[in-house]
Amino acid sequence: MIFAITEEEQHIFKTIKKAAASLNFSAYIVGGYVRDRLLARQTEDLDIVCIGDGIKLAQEVAGYLKPIPRITVYKRFGTAMLRHQGREIEFVGARKESYRSDSRKPSVEPGSLEDDQNRRDFTINALAVSLNDLDYGQIIDPFNGLFDLEQKVLKTPLEPGKTFSDDPLRMMRAIRFSTQLHFQIEEQTLQAISKYRNRINIVSQERITVELTKILETPKPSHGFRLLYQTGLLHIIFPELAALEGVEIVNGIGHKDNFYHTLQVLDNVCDKSKNIWLRWAALLHDIAKPPTKRFDSASGWTFHGHEALGAAMVPRLFRRLRLPMDQKMKYVQRLVKLHLRPISLSKENISDSAIRRLLFEAGDYIDDLMLLCEADITSKNKNKVERYLENYEMVRQSLKDIEAKDRLRNWQPPISGETIMNAFGIEPGRQVGILKGAIREAILDGQIPNSYDQAFEFMLEKGKEIGLKPK
Repeated sequence: MIFAITEEEQHIFKTIKKAAASLNFSAYIVGGYVRDRLLARQTEDLDIVCIGDGIKLAQEVAGYLKPIPRITVYKRFGTAMLRHQGREIEFVGARKESYRSDSRKPSVEPGSLEDDQNRRDFTINALAVSLNDLDYGQIIDPFNGLFDLEQKVLKTPLEPGKTFSDDPLRMMRAIRFSTQLHFQIEEQTLQAISKYRNRINIVSQERITVELTKILETPKPSHGFRLLYQTGLLHIIFPELAALEGVEIVNGIGHKDNFYHTLQVLDNVCDKSKNIWLRWAALLHDIAKPPTKRFDSASGWTFHGHEALGAAMVPRLFRRLRLPMDQKMKYVQRLVKLHLRPISLSKENISDSAIRRLLFEAGDYIDDLMLLCEADITSKNKNKVERYLENYEMVRQSLKDIEAKDRLRNWQPPISGETIMNAFGIEPGRQVGILKGAIREAILDGQIPNSYDQAFEFMLEKGKEIGLKPK
């Protein structure tokens, strides 16, 4: 082999070689495994191409392994996959593909190894390693992929316009690989992405979102989002984010470029956390600034209410992007809604009631909210940054003190609606809501302690004020 492999890998490769020879097939390792091992990146999954029937080869290989692995067959695609010692191994027969202009699903027919390499997205993914007796361990590199690996360049095996027009998702993959591997996209290839960007419209939203998520999972996703903007893809797949770009000037007064600010906030979050949903919150925290942008001759540019409108936009964006409409969406929505609250607290004398309200509304998300708010400091003025961070430290300490005293994280008022109805002998209705709200506000304002007995006494008094009598 041209790279170091483990004994376990050696065993798997020899087994595939033996199985292929018994069927009179030729077999090769292709794609991401070869690329990543050459780059000394951790990789587990294997893609095997054979000149023959991939499903038959998978079945033959499984018979040599102990314990015999279960095989998943995808007859429609002519592929089979088995799991062995935590590794997924996929088998497919070499093929050549042709595409219709309105679909990225190809017409497939059996082909040679050369045909199979021609259909690959990038030269670095078109590398193959032989698992055959005559040239075992030899690399087959028809497009100088090894050279491109050394130069850290992404380019297509064939003319890039054809590669991207055939399967437009490859444009997203180019940007994702560039972000993951820190590779530069070759100029002609980059220009082709811009030229053929509208072809992305034939790709399903699910596949686009998978690529967006993989970009977000990288240590510095701003690189990918800059490329998406520069090529025009972002304007098609995420116009709300693209709309953040630009600076408008009126009477010599401009505002910051909210697109590049957002990317800096995103990178700042990525330096501190791998939480993908916190990263989505960073990407969306200012998403409503374009529709809320106003110029006031006295105060300059304002974005009043962008946090509330942004929170309202989150469910719609998640639905369109095919992201989960569950607690993860609610988490992102709440962080977007609250991301200005700690900033406002840091600029004023912090009252206990304001801290209580923040703890009540943020709940278990409070630590992530504070991390997002600190990441939101992107000023180039070091003194300003230090001052903000000091103020945030004061907010953090106040949060700890109030939480220790009042236990308000994920808090629910001690008096339930059922208790109110039983106490006054009333049915569900407006009066129950009034009393529940009054109890909650009294505790948050520090008017009464967070205890059942004192909340119950307060409820009885408030009940009398609105004409209720205890049973």
